[in-house]
Order: sequence, then C-alpha cells, then structure tokens
Amino acid sequence: MKRGFKQSLRSYAIEFLVYGALVAAYYFLVLHFLGGWLHHIFQSDRALYSAVALGLIVGQGLLLEMLTRFLLGLIKHTE
Repeated sequence: MKRGFKQSLRSYAIEFLVYGALVAAYYFLVLHFLGGWLHHIFQSDRALYSAVALGLIVGQGLLLEMLTRFLLGLIKHTE
C-alpha cells in the first residue's frame, strides 16, 4: 500500500473510533440527564420538543466535530 493511503486509512479508523465513543457517551449522558425532561416536553408540547431535539442534534454535531478535529490535530502533531 502507498504511504498516503495507509495514513488516510489510519486517520479514518482513529476518527471513526473516537467519534463512535463520543456519540455513545453523548447519547447516554443526554438520556440520563435530560431523558425525563425530554419525555415530559414530548408529552406536553411537541413543537417545543422538536425545537429542543433539533438543537441537541445540531449542538451534538458541532461539538463532536470540533472535538474530533482537536483530537486528530493532537494525534497528527505528535507524529
């Protein structure tokens, strides 16, 4: 294999593992801390629930993207 391809594959695998672990942790944290509140909003006000859920999805995407870029920057910087 070419060196560039190996490096890209390694970087992708690391990013995949880190991102997967962070998504799982985020899911369980939201479920634990916000589960009851989200269920209550879902039962009482669907419009507010949809706005909160959309905000959580967008926030999760932005936060995890910034965190994985930072971690990959650290990994690449140490090589």
